[in-house]
Amino acid sequence: VQLVESGGGLVEAGGSLRLSCAASGLNFADYGLGWFRQAPGKEREGVACYSTTDGSTYYADFATGRFTISSANANNTIYLQMNSLKPVDTAVYYCAAIEGIDACSSWSRLVDSDFGSWGQGTQVTVSS
Repeated sequence: VQLVESGGGLVEAGGSLRLSCAASGLNFADYGLGWFRQAPGKEREGVACYSTTDGSTYYADFATGRFTISSANANNTIYLQMNSLKPVDTAVYYCAAIEGIDACSSWSRLVDSDFGSWGQGTQVTVSS
């Protein structure tokens, strides 16, 4: 399984970014795909999860209403649209895959070690 993120960068507070994650080496429909982030000096935290089976989405509280996870199943890619960005959103954002067609439905109980495959991360920096 290979996951390749792109789309990070520097943006002013209040701005938007869209991250992409291209997945290969897996049967896309058999996995849940998630976004995580890790800020300097902090633990990695979950952002959102996308169930490729039925398009269900799950979010961390801080992401609800500002971030949207979506997928282009035809090209095995998931996206994270981030709006109204804040300096506290500054972090390295990672794409991750969890095996199981309904794995994301347990989002509130999942931890990063449940995800078996990870991308290299993309830096998002939000200036004040």
